[in-house]
Amino acid sequence: MERQRKTGPGSAIAAAVLTSLVMGAVVAAEQEALDPGKLLVLTAATEETEGYQRFLRTAKYFNYTVKTLGLGEDWRGGDVARTVGGGQKVRWLKAEMKKHANEEDLIVMFVDSYDVILAGGPVELLRKFRQFDSSLVFSAESFCWPEWSLAEKYPPVAVGNRFLNSGGFIGYASIINRVVQLWKYKDNDDDQLFYTRIYLDPALREKYGITLDHKSKIFQNLNGAIDEVVLKFEPTRVRARNVAYDTLPVIIHGNGPTKLQLNYLGNYIPNVWTYEGGCEVCDQGLLDLSSLADDSYPHVLIGVFIEQPTPFLPQFLQRLLTFDYPYSRLSLFIHNREVYHEQHIQAEWEELRGAFDSIKLVGPEEELSEGEARDMAMALCRQDPSCDYYFSIDADVVVANPEILQILIQENKKVIAPMMSRHGKLWSNFWGALSPDGYYARSEDYVELVQGKRIGVWNVPYISQVYLLRGETLRSELVRQNVFTLDDTDPDMAFCKSVREKGIFLHISNRDEFGRLLSTASFNTSRLHPELWQIIENPLDWQEKYIHEDYSQVLEGEHYTQPCPDVYWFPVFTDHMCDELVEEAENFGQWSGGKHEDTRLAGGYENVPTVDIHMNQIGFEKEWLRFLQEYIAPVTEKLYPGYYTKARAIMNFMVRYRPDEQPFLRPHHDSSTFTINVALNHKGVDYEGGGCRFIRYNCTVESPRKGWSLMHPGRLTHYHEGLPTTSGTRYIMVSFVDP
Repeated sequence: MERQRKTGPGSAIAAAVLTSLVMGAVVAAEQEALDPGKLLVLTAATEETEGYQRFLRTAKYFNYTVKTLGLGEDWRGGDVARTVGGGQKVRWLKAEMKKHANEEDLIVMFVDSYDVILAGGPVELLRKFRQFDSSLVFSAESFCWPEWSLAEKYPPVAVGNRFLNSGGFIGYASIINRVVQLWKYKDNDDDQLFYTRIYLDPALREKYGITLDHKSKIFQNLNGAIDEVVLKFEPTRVRARNVAYDTLPVIIHGNGPTKLQLNYLGNYIPNVWTYEGGCEVCDQGLLDLSSLADDSYPHVLIGVFIEQPTPFLPQFLQRLLTFDYPYSRLSLFIHNREVYHEQHIQAEWEELRGAFDSIKLVGPEEELSEGEARDMAMALCRQDPSCDYYFSIDADVVVANPEILQILIQENKKVIAPMMSRHGKLWSNFWGALSPDGYYARSEDYVELVQGKRIGVWNVPYISQVYLLRGETLRSELVRQNVFTLDDTDPDMAFCKSVREKGIFLHISNRDEFGRLLSTASFNTSRLHPELWQIIENPLDWQEKYIHEDYSQVLEGEHYTQPCPDVYWFPVFTDHMCDELVEEAENFGQWSGGKHEDTRLAGGYENVPTVDIHMNQIGFEKEWLRFLQEYIAPVTEKLYPGYYTKARAIMNFMVRYRPDEQPFLRPHHDSSTFTINVALNHKGVDYEGGGCRFIRYNCTVESPRKGWSLMHPGRLTHYHEGLPTTSGTRYIMVSFVDP
């Protein structure tokens, strides 16, 4: 019978020590296997494009060791964006890998740079590579390029992408060296075809231990997979997640026609914008203009384009004189395509000419198309070595930030636009994405960018209406003279396409409040004063021109008087509003005769007639009712607490008083809950006499101020009369509100 061996405390301790030593050795071996110091990232680039700089920025974030092949050399690898090519990269790699041929423990990853971003760190990359248990792992995609006929030779794959993509691969240095030494072709031969043929040879595939990353564990090629890839927001960084295979790729490759989707992802990955930190790279690489003397500021050519009838153009031209920038360093180019606006330019011409260093005007008589004019202005900067920046601005842009030029220059981008939108709408000067046919498509983040819920500098496919370009970029990269007149497309679309095809990023910034865009669709220049009708389409600009500067104080409980019981008097209109409204009525000219019979009314009878014109006669009733809702209703609720008006009014009319026509109005009640009565001209200048007497209170308002409104109850309590106008012509605007 075998005796049972006794174990004491010493044996247990020894076993624990042995286990600890074994586990420690395993951990040490694993740490050695995942040592970032044994990883080298190789990429290829001939120029330091913005795509290349983006790649390096992501590599630096994760502390990758990167070496670039081919920098500064001429590219002879063909037009890989449109056809086969890229062999030059293999030649560069062949020469580089000879240096590492005997480094058995070195792992090398080769990736493209212009269209690649890194989304994970070296340790994660090495761990995932080890899990493949292969010597060389290529990225995979769903298209067999460049020879579809080779598709049937690929090993079948149950789940995942079947075909090799050469834009990214990782493996042991010795193996990669042996593979690339097989290259004996021309620079413009196809690199992907070279690697594909090696992979499709079963003997070579086994010899070199090659496999494909079928489920995008390391490499995510976007071509054919855009719908599979979504952003995954983590607390301090952002990942790309492949929802088809539930993987978090380390390398994101915008191969083929997916450059714009890569740009979208690159607006976030890995730390460009996060929920916790916002834009974490926005303050990197900024230019500092603060220490410059005025004569050392960059010289800017401002190109102004008036391509259609545009409301509030005089105000636009005046804002050109308000930039916080040395005007000795500003030149001005104006293209005006509209005869209607010649009067406005002429009115501001002398002041503009005196402010800018130089000025050039191209008018409608030149008969230039919009695209030709934009090409002309851009060429002026391109051809002038002293032109540091070109700032293009359309007449429908309202610049509300005088520092706009300094801010955009400080962003230090080749092309950048200030984000602007129409007031209260999502219509803006950029597109977040393009449809397959190259037109507008809404990106997932578009609304949040327009509404300012995500703040930063964003790489987008389309900008328009207002943007800044470096002069050096025009001279070295956008050298074509017809940037805006390509094919039969819209000039702005042609411009953006030209820029994108050069690998230049189109940036838009919403880091600052810059202004807004005007709507021009309903601007009818057949009217005498068409801007009066813009209260609905362009409410802020309408308010700036037509609402009294002290109006807001009324809502704060100030700047109004009560001359009679429950009668309030407050400022509402500017002189512009008063004058233009009177001129519109006089231009219409069909004043009523002040008789009881009135065919304009439903019953055909007016009990207390006046010489007047109704707003619906001049097509202004909808706009006037909007005025009542936006500007009169808030005052009513402030001055008459507890009453909430719907600001409805059937009777909205301008009254004209003259001694020889109708000098006064007999005592009466108004058919309203309350009435407003706005004085449209000056007593003592335009007329004498006039005023309003509230009979029950024996209270008279004798000196109405131009642009100020009387507001008083209509029925029952405020029986009143219009006092005689003794000379001149008096105009008032009346509404019977809430009849």
